[in-house]
Amino acid sequence: MFKKLTAIFMIMTLIFSLTACTKQEKKRYEAEFLLLFDTVTQIIGYTNTEEEFAGQVNLIYDNLEEYHQLFDIYHNYDGINNIKTINDQAGIAPVKVDQKIIDLLLFSKEAYEMTDGKVNVAYGAVLRIWHDHRDAGIDDPEKATLPDMDLLQEASVHTDFNQVVIDVENLTVYLPDREMSLDVGAIAKGYATEQVARKAEENGMTSGLISVGGNVRPIGVKEDGSGTPWKVGIQNPIDQDGADIRKINLTNAALVTSGIYERYYIVGEKKYHHIIDPETLFPAEYFLSMTILCADSGLADALSTSVFNMPFEQGLALIERMPDTEALWVFYDGQIKTSSHFDDFVAK
Repeated sequence: MFKKLTAIFMIMTLIFSLTACTKQEKKRYEAEFLLLFDTVTQIIGYTNTEEEFAGQVNLIYDNLEEYHQLFDIYHNYDGINNIKTINDQAGIAPVKVDQKIIDLLLFSKEAYEMTDGKVNVAYGAVLRIWHDHRDAGIDDPEKATLPDMDLLQEASVHTDFNQVVIDVENLTVYLPDREMSLDVGAIAKGYATEQVARKAEENGMTSGLISVGGNVRPIGVKEDGSGTPWKVGIQNPIDQDGADIRKINLTNAALVTSGIYERYYIVGEKKYHHIIDPETLFPAEYFLSMTILCADSGLADALSTSVFNMPFEQGLALIERMPDTEALWVFYDGQIKTSSHFDDFVAK
């Protein structure tokens, strides 16, 4: 019954739970697995049988694994040209890629232009420097150091997304600058979450909630007899063990949060997180966290990064001119601000 799930047991923990309620139209099941996109994926679904839910989980896992391998910048996979392959061939030759990579980069280009470069998947040269310092600082906190500004400025010269050659007809990608590299971390999880959710819907999933590292995408409503929206909490970035700062009703909108508590290291007594402002070349210091609510999880992921890198008024102006998009900001002093209609989605 669970042949495929058993085959990946070592890298996937599957947890089924059934809510006992005689009035339910369908039964509630949960699944959780690790490693893909270096995070935890959680799935909740209402189905008639356990076997039906297992089939949906298998579909989501398989598709998410494909995106994970294609968008990986650190590892090679047999028979796959991925983002790492493109980076390895920078300044050498175009790389034939899967249509999924072409689609991601075209989407990323739209996000780059829409946010005036505040989210830029061609920023790998700068992000690699920060990544190396962060890893070294986590491994040996007493010797943690900051990147040299001259080195960061030199790397930033090699981050112009407009130089990336995307050949839609021949399905190739080429980085003409040998020092340029792609890093799709600001968009990949949200984008992949959106694509696998659409795939699951196409294959019959009518009531589910998919969360990939906090990129939350609902499918329909709870088919438990109530027909109510999914309720998802926004974590308190100051007290992460405390109550959520808001609970949101989700039906046709994805929810994505970016914050300083996700990935960071400490130099001296100061935390340096992973969201790098392209203007300062250092971690942005406007907010503790910011949350985006919109229909597309990929767009929500891109916006959560870019608006995190903007002063409040600039980010608010961007959000307010986008249809069906809302945002919440948490400032360092604990103050919370929202876009004009964000509170319409807050669970009462």
